[in-house]
Amino acid sequence: MSKIMFTDKQIKELSKNKNVVKCSSRSIGYSCEFKIRAVKLYYEKGYSPNRIFKEAGFDVLLIGKDKPGDCLIRWRRKYQSKGKAGLLKDDRGKSKGGGRPKTKGLSDKERIEYLEAKVAYLKAENDFLTKLRAGKKE
Repeated sequence: MSKIMFTDKQIKELSKNKNVVKCSSRSIGYSCEFKIRAVKLYYEKGYSPNRIFKEAGFDVLLIGKDKPGDCLIRWRRKYQSKGKAGLLKDDRGKSKGGGRPKTKGLSDKERIEYLEAKVAYLKAENDFLTKLRAGKKE
């Protein structure tokens, strides 16, 4: 996240831009169409990130001189890995299975199986740590 903090006046100014979906004191959400257009201008016409943002109506001094480049790097990576569809949807916060395991809605049998597997894992971890400590004492 950016270190720049936008004032209410700056937020209103940024929100007027048609390429901004949402804006808060710490971040700017850009439209999918703008992201795709920016990546295409970069690849096809060789425009610099600052030029792309200026032509889109952004004040580069307001958003930060490094912001256009940082955004374009991120969007290009996503475009290269997932194509145009990657820029059309926002998948922030959608981790690859991280976080707390889902135990709500499980049947009693499924919950017991989950807890037994967890106990087995913790026992194996304790055995490993015990062996590791014993090896250090020698």
